[in-house]
Amino acid sequence: MVSISFLLFTTFFLFLFIGTPIAIALGASSIITYLFIDQDPIKLVQLGFNAVGSFPLMAIPSFIFAGAIMEAAGISKRLVKIAETFAGSFTGGIGASTVMACLFFGAISGSGPATTAAVGMLMIPAMVKHKYNKDYAAALTSATGGLGIIIPPSIPMVIFGISALGIVVPFDALSEHGPFQSVSISKMFIAGVIPGLIISGSLLIYNYLYCKKNKVPKASENWSFDLVLKACKDGIWSLSAPIIILGGIYTGLFTPTESAIVTIFYVLFVGAFIHKELTWKKLAQCIDDTAWLAGRIMLILLTATVFGRLLVENQIPVVIVEALTSLTSSQYLIWLIIIAILMFIGMFMETLAAIMILTPVLLPVIYTLGIDPVHFGVVMICCLSIGFSTPPLGENLFVASAISGTPFEKITRQVMPMVLISTLAVIIIAFVPQLSLWLPSLIYG
Repeated sequence: MVSISFLLFTTFFLFLFIGTPIAIALGASSIITYLFIDQDPIKLVQLGFNAVGSFPLMAIPSFIFAGAIMEAAGISKRLVKIAETFAGSFTGGIGASTVMACLFFGAISGSGPATTAAVGMLMIPAMVKHKYNKDYAAALTSATGGLGIIIPPSIPMVIFGISALGIVVPFDALSEHGPFQSVSISKMFIAGVIPGLIISGSLLIYNYLYCKKNKVPKASENWSFDLVLKACKDGIWSLSAPIIILGGIYTGLFTPTESAIVTIFYVLFVGAFIHKELTWKKLAQCIDDTAWLAGRIMLILLTATVFGRLLVENQIPVVIVEALTSLTSSQYLIWLIIIAILMFIGMFMETLAAIMILTPVLLPVIYTLGIDPVHFGVVMICCLSIGFSTPPLGENLFVASAISGTPFEKITRQVMPMVLISTLAVIIIAFVPQLSLWLPSLIYG
């Protein structure tokens, strides 16, 4: 078992070191390991087919397509405008509206880089216009863009729910905590609401203190209820999109997968007949962008599923469970270790790949400790959302750098305090399970 684990991880990291794309690194290391243990590689194809053929996975290309149409149809632009009108003449108001805009758009797109790009195109120039430091404006947009994968609906939450299927847990844990339950994606969605608000609230406080300390001037316009009302009226169709998506899921009218299809028809109707901004050319571009991104995700899912199955078959999660529980019996210390691991992995690995690789490894650990899988999933996604803003991978940092024209290094220096504050918020969420579980228990019992 040790030699198999050593071969699997050594080849994987070797491929990454020489610059191989993550999907190819996962697949190639899995094939080499399968050949080493003298198993038929055709099993890889069978596992991959089952992975990409699951019904919940249909939600991913559907939500990506819906998010692309929303931007093309002017829905995201109106959501940002609503957030901006709330700024008024408050200290740090434009920065606060950037955080709110990321919450609005994140509730639709489910993607960190997409949220950073959509909001950053409008809000970074607006913050610079209101005398914010350009480096800080780009950093704030990058840090809050990660909220897109915490606020439902979230593509990484769908991936986590799928990755949790068929997880093998130690027998002792089963006898102590009862049969292992698969993770409900609907519960994951609603469990992310309060943690998302906690992290965004911590960033709002930091933004206020930063603007106060650096004497950033207030917006010239006074806050006006009439302006807010007008923006909400103009964007009523945009505001209705999250209500339709989440309301339908939580009331049981349709599943998360079905809600994605409903969303597509809704935004097509709004873009073509209400806003009248969706053209055939824009629609073709949306289809092209969706096909490219969805295909990339499916390829990673296929190879990561095989990689994860090798880990499970060779009982690597069991070894990690025993190592962690022998190290300490304190649930809080184990949480800190897990958060540190997730933060470190998030610095180097793409979010979806990290979820698919780490879920089979870490889920048995938390189940042994009696931690709710939904709570763990929320904490994992919160940790990995911070990874969007941490170098060297830091996808949001690169997006914000491209939009603002600010060097990557300068944005990194400005974003580090926000990363620290967000990490402290995640630790609080991990230590207090009810922050994640209260809403699901309220709705589902």
